[in-house]
Amino acid sequence: MEFKHTTVLLKQAVDALNVKPNGLYIDCTAGGGGHSIEIAKKGGRLICFDVDITAVESCEDRLKRLVGADYRMINANFADMTNYINDGANGILMDLGVSSPQLDIIERGFTYHGDAPLDMRMSATSGTYSAYDVVNTYSEEELTKILYEYGEEKYAKGIVRGILAARQAAPIKTTGQLAEIIKRNVPLSVRNAKNPCKKTFQAIRIEVNDELGSLSRGLDAAFELLLPKGRLVVITFHSLEDRLVKKRFAELTAGCDCPPRLPCVCDKVPRATHITRKPIVPDENELQINRRARSAKMRVIEKS
Repeated sequence: MEFKHTTVLLKQAVDALNVKPNGLYIDCTAGGGGHSIEIAKKGGRLICFDVDITAVESCEDRLKRLVGADYRMINANFADMTNYINDGANGILMDLGVSSPQLDIIERGFTYHGDAPLDMRMSATSGTYSAYDVVNTYSEEELTKILYEYGEEKYAKGIVRGILAARQAAPIKTTGQLAEIIKRNVPLSVRNAKNPCKKTFQAIRIEVNDELGSLSRGLDAAFELLLPKGRLVVITFHSLEDRLVKKRFAELTAGCDCPPRLPCVCDKVPRATHITRKPIVPDENELQINRRARSAKMRVIEKS
């Protein structure tokens, strides 16, 4: 399968990295290689991560065609980058979320626009459990919690009751079956206004891939590897990711936290500075070309 993906905020992200020839740059989510190619063109040395072997192969195939590209491909979760890298990095990029091929290939089990085995593993084949395991083995309390927290789904209780009733009769095996259960257990007005499956599918996908846990660990690992004046660029696609990144960046850029109007006794200094005070978002031209870019937000800090 060819890994075709329209890279979001391509120029803005690569410009924000401030690529220096022979500097070391880490692309945490190589995907189709869009960002990696542009970094390599500017003379940066690359280390690329992706848990999806199809993405790794596609990115490597594109980089091979680029004369002089200096790169290393790693089929692993970027949260574990310090296990593979000892050298300090001049810049690190995280382009989060699900890529177009993962959504568009129905057999991957990410989308509710079709009927396929419940999977949702970004690694395609590896991982301790899949969406099938979450839907069919999690308790009522566990399912309700992830739908509320990861999907921000206000009809979580009704949807979970529907899942529990259905799986008592037989295991829920496909995305189509799950989508129908969701639709039957939300108000008719919600069903008629829009597809009500998005939040539940997002919540289960985040749980299966430990996306927020990986992001938190990855942010720590990335900052550890950054050299002074190195930049960390993160593109998020939903509010849970963005809130986590915003909070972590605020902590890294904070100075004295003593009470106002009292002498400083903490001697705390910022470990980083904001390059973007407000998130960068796609412009109208990009949104016309790529509708999936509409929720993207990019934040950038520079290590002190």
